Amino acid sequence: MAKDGTNRGGSRIGAGRKPKSLHDKIQAGQDAQVIDLPTPTNLEGHVMPPVKEYLKAKQKNGLEFDAADIFKKTWEWLVERGCERLVNTQLIEQYAVSVSRWIQCEECISKFGFLARHPTTGNAIASPYVSMSRDYMKQSSQLWFQIFQVVKENNATTYQGSTPQDDVMERLLRSRKGMN
Repeated sequence: MAKDGTNRGGSRIGAGRKPKSLHDKIQAGQDAQVIDLPTPTNLEGHVMPPVKEYLKAKQKNGLEFDAADIFKKTWEWLVERGCERLVNTQLIEQYAVSVSRWIQCEECISKFGFLARHPTTGNAIASPYVSMSRDYMKQSSQLWFQIFQVVKENNATTYQGSTPQDDVMERLLRSRKGMN
């Protein structure tokens, strides 16, 4: 207890040892709890949830909104790992929108530059797209870590290969080159 009578201690979010992945637990010979989902009789013809309209909406600048494509790629990636039932669809939608907005901000930075003009004084100021881009990038990373944590904890094999997050970087680089 502090001098002013308030309790300031206690557990902190994100503090402590990080949980081991399922693969690491199996390798170490520890007991591992796996969510036991019933095996479907027919694995073919997997149905993806319908893409919401706001993920496909035309943008004010007339360009396509990339969120629907990002949603589909992330969903397909989860299906390949057998974790699509474990991740909430809304989380995937939030991730797709956040990544798409981040790409839009980066395109605006490429188009308008890092500096803007102050509305009243006319002096040079930092472009608002820079801070918006940073915020969307942080949000996208946090959402991706939540999705990837579910995959990591529920996959019996280690994952190696590209992720939809890697594809986002490729898409961003292509949009800057004008290849998209």
